[in-house]
Amino acid sequence: MITRFDKLQTELPHPDHPSPNSAAAVQELLGGKFGEMSTFMNYTFQSFNFRGREKMRPFYDLIANIAAEEFGHIELVTYAINLLLSGTTERGDDPSETPLASAADARNTYHFLASGQQALPMDSQGNFWTGANVFSSGNLKLDLLHNFFLECGARAGKIRVYETVDDPTARECVGFLLVRGGVHIVAYAKALEKLSGVDVGKLLPIPDISNKRFPEAAKHEARGLHRILYQFSPEDYPRAGEIWNGQHPEDGSELEVEVGGPEGATPPDLDEEPQLTAPVGPDIDPEMFAEVAGRLFPEVAPKQRTASKARSQRKTASKARSR
Repeated sequence: MITRFDKLQTELPHPDHPSPNSAAAVQELLGGKFGEMSTFMNYTFQSFNFRGREKMRPFYDLIANIAAEEFGHIELVTYAINLLLSGTTERGDDPSETPLASAADARNTYHFLASGQQALPMDSQGNFWTGANVFSSGNLKLDLLHNFFLECGARAGKIRVYETVDDPTARECVGFLLVRGGVHIVAYAKALEKLSGVDVGKLLPIPDISNKRFPEAAKHEARGLHRILYQFSPEDYPRAGEIWNGQHPEDGSELEVEVGGPEGATPPDLDEEPQLTAPVGPDIDPEMFAEVAGRLFPEVAPKQRTASKARSQRKTASKARSR
């Protein structure tokens, strides 16, 4: 089971201006082959499918904890894309004014034609994410090796997206993910070392550039975020620390497991886009809407009936005056 908190793992600043093409680039970090959808679904299925769990419990706990964090990363990237898309097209309620005209020049028109200027589970080219990206062989060494490669590929993708966009929203998101993804790279390297005796950490960093070269990542590393593995449960999955311990292979800092997640930040309240009828259109019937709400939520029905009665009385009084 999953307990969900209404927080983002880190705070995202609002963009300087709308940028649909930056949003399209960031989509690679969501639904690309090495995106957050892939890391989340790979580790989730590997943890669900894990055989011999009690015998290899520290490895199971490690994969399960990382899977939980990846769920939050999907949410973080989604909000970054939504913020970049907000205000892209002309707001209004008159469709004859061609309010979506600017979308014709956007790199990814799916953001406007198939959603309400919102993120979708697809890559930067508009290819939808597929379950074919999930690898779950059942062999622990092979799965860990795949996960190490997946995280290194994800890191390369984050660096290239960072180098593509200059918007502070996108770069803040990428900087945080570089640090947390780096934790996962080191975690899988240490898991492989425990299982095989091979010093995989000597390969790092992959690609050969330090997170400290990226200001938005460096500030998180200065707080020690690169050496913390979160245990996303107060009691379960406690043995990941049998793998996540010792020194960080890049800077020698001491690794630690922290029970719970990061402090997080309040998710931004995304602006309405009336030209896309998101969340509602201009011709909604408020009385019908209130009636439906009353049926769905009986506890508010008495209030709705009182309001409806008051409206009827006002209409009756108005007709009487007109006579």
